[in-house]
Amino acid sequence: MIRILESKQAARLLVRRAARMSEAEQAVRPILEAVRSRGDAALLEYARKFDGLAGKSVRVSEGLAAAAAKRLTPAFRKAVRTAERNIRAYAEMQMPPRTKSVTPAPGLKLSQVVRPLEAVAAYVPAGRYPLPSTVMMTVIPARVAGVERIMVATPRAVDEILGAASLLKATHIFEMGGAQAIAAFAYGTRTVPKADRIVGPGNIYVAAAKKLLAGEVGIDFVAGPTEVLIIASEGNPEWIAADMLAQAEHDVDASAVLLTRSRRLAQAVAREVERQLSDLPTAAVARKAIDRNSAIVLVSSDAEAVELSNRFAPEHLSLHDASLLPGIRHAGSVFVGPHSPEAAGDYAAGPNHVLPTSGAARLRGGLSVLDYLKVISVQQLSPRALRSLEPAITTLARAEGLEAHARSVEVRRG
Repeated sequence: MIRILESKQAARLLVRRAARMSEAEQAVRPILEAVRSRGDAALLEYARKFDGLAGKSVRVSEGLAAAAAKRLTPAFRKAVRTAERNIRAYAEMQMPPRTKSVTPAPGLKLSQVVRPLEAVAAYVPAGRYPLPSTVMMTVIPARVAGVERIMVATPRAVDEILGAASLLKATHIFEMGGAQAIAAFAYGTRTVPKADRIVGPGNIYVAAAKKLLAGEVGIDFVAGPTEVLIIASEGNPEWIAADMLAQAEHDVDASAVLLTRSRRLAQAVAREVERQLSDLPTAAVARKAIDRNSAIVLVSSDAEAVELSNRFAPEHLSLHDASLLPGIRHAGSVFVGPHSPEAAGDYAAGPNHVLPTSGAARLRGGLSVLDYLKVISVQQLSPRALRSLEPAITTLARAEGLEAHARSVEVRRG
């Protein structure tokens, strides 16, 4: 049965299981170097070895993707369109103005222009569970941003992934996974164009490859095991247990934590977790995640629960009491109220499900349309504005020993 702990025992939950990142980095380094040096030849070798690729190329033709889309059930196509509407609306809300300007002094016009990246790559896992929802979460914001080349890679080209990518108008689709896919997008090959940024979740080897190649290519973040933290001191135990198991079934390293003031609720949820595990098809995975990484923690107050949550900085945070939201400083995505299950955000509510894990929510939020954009600063000075700034510019330039900088301003007098 899931552990019930006092808050003073919860410290070990805040120290997440150390990912085997160093071992994974050692394993992927030769793969990255092989793809860098040998391009498509190495990529095909690894795709056949690790992904079971049977074809002559990792590129999936538009015809194959379109045929996969036609094989989708009407219910699946409708679900994609429903989710697309909300994801697109949320991404459009996030879009900054294309241009913005300010004039802090006469003749000094400062502005910024927002431009999309030219090429982005979305990694879509398809190991134990193919994730067409990740196609939606990565492709739709790219289209809203105006990215010209939107590439999707998946190690297992099932109809749901290929069809979703086709419906959402991804421009390139590749059947490749793991570190070799990340390397191909980072370096570019004859078949795979180089990406400006790689987004999307993946296993530890994908994460290690993204970490090692950050700088060579832009990335969203290095992801660890998925997690949910729930704060509730009253509510339906069946619903809360279901939400915890929804997270636990992802991976044996996933974690689900409930913080509550109510011992009665804690015990009821623990019983419900056991009952629901008894007939859950994914119980083999969920049971390990519940036993190893999950717990119900008894807290003395809502303030203590919020403080623990902020220390944990969870990927997913469920608040059954909306009044606690103002105290939340660190979370990837917040789900407010008992009718806002995390699964809604995974699929169709609108906000992105590609979220920071392992405490990275202290630094940034989830994937957004902003990850597909760049802001370019623009400055335009009139002669009057330059004369006004000349003393400051020349004084600072000479303080740094950069005489030519100072003269480049002085030469414009007259």
